[in-house]
Amino acid sequence: MATRGRGRPATRRGQATGPVTSLDRGLLLLTALSEADGLTLSDLAQRVGLAPSTVHRLLATLEQRRFVQQDETSQRWTVGVAAFTVGSAFLRERKLATAGRPVMQALMQEVGETVNLGVAVEGEVVYVTQVESHAPMRAFFRPGRRAPMHSSAIGKALLAEISDAALRDILQHHGLPRFTERTIDSPAGLRSALDQVRARGWAVDDEEHTPGMRCVAATVHDEYGAPIAAVSLSGPSVRLTDTRLGELGARIVRAAAEITGRLGGHAPSPPRAATAP
Repeated sequence: MATRGRGRPATRRGQATGPVTSLDRGLLLLTALSEADGLTLSDLAQRVGLAPSTVHRLLATLEQRRFVQQDETSQRWTVGVAAFTVGSAFLRERKLATAGRPVMQALMQEVGETVNLGVAVEGEVVYVTQVESHAPMRAFFRPGRRAPMHSSAIGKALLAEISDAALRDILQHHGLPRFTERTIDSPAGLRSALDQVRARGWAVDDEEHTPGMRCVAATVHDEYGAPIAAVSLSGPSVRLTDTRLGELGARIVRAAAEITGRLGGHAPSPPRAATAP
């Protein structure tokens, strides 16, 4: 008798087992709708191999969440605005990484330090991509890794451009955990640091998350001038010295502006000047 190898169980299309069957079938419907220019209920049921009654129940749920919509005249179902929003988020991050890589690679070659690109997700920094330095001692942030915003340069660069209400919400949900002796652990201290970021145009992580490591960062903006990401330089404090911070801060602001331009964005008005600390 043939035996099945270890790993994920084999399932037939539309017949997933377990507690996520409805989710699997819902995604199956969305996939089918994305491949067609509108389908009637019977056409969709036939295409995915499910009973029309089952398809109708799933469509009703998806419609409530605006993932699908029905044309009242033709009775055809199509992908809804919520699915477009989710897909746009993926495209935005993919476009961001593609636009940022050439600028990041050039900056790493010029400065010799690791360059990172990160976004804010649910009050935390998520690293999207990185160009790693060739130096023996260097910073490393795996893409997808999360980090607190208050103790990272990318996080503070992004926090400096949000409303006070949004900042209070992040502090309420995530707090200000302490990682080193230099970590900012009070709301007043963080607001003071963010005032400095706004004044000079770039943010600093001065050994606030990892002892011996420093980072400078500046924000990337979209077509509305809103912050969507931040680019940073990170490395050991013995190389990112006090005397170099002003030079590196100005350079990271130029890199952020280059990525912003590649995305078709623009800096907020009035633009923030890059100055030495």
